[in-house]
Amino acid sequence: MGHRKPEAKPKKKTKRMSWRGKRKDEEDHASDGDSEGHAPPKKTCKRDSADDNSDEIIACEISKNRRVTVRNWNGKIMVDIREFYVKDGKQMPGKKGISLTKDQWDVLHNHVEEIDKAITSV
Repeated sequence: MGHRKPEAKPKKKTKRMSWRGKRKDEEDHASDGDSEGHAPPKKTCKRDSADDNSDEIIACEISKNRRVTVRNWNGKIMVDIREFYVKDGKQMPGKKGISLTKDQWDVLHNHVEEIDKAITSV
C-alpha cells in the first residue's frame, strides 16, 4: 500500500483580453473636472444639422466629448450615449459608449426616480 500522488489536473488555458492604449484625446477628458473641484459641464441640447446623417439628432452634450444622440438605424430608433474624438477636424464616434433601443430607453427612463434615490443614498 504505497502512497500514490494524485494525478495533476491539466491546467486550463485562459484567454487574455487584449488591451489597447487610450487615444490622446480620450486622456484629456478622463475625468469630468471633478479632480479639480469643478462641476461637470452643463448639458446643451441642439439639433444636428451640420453632419451628413440627417436622421441623427444630438439630444444633449454631457461633456466636451460625450454626447447623447437619437438616430434611426436600420429602421430602429436608437439612443446612443457615446464618447467622441476629433479626426481630420470632424467629430467621430468612439468605441466607448452604448446604444439603447427604444424599448431599452423606455425601461431606463421609467426607472429614473429609483436611480436618483440610489444616487442620493450612496
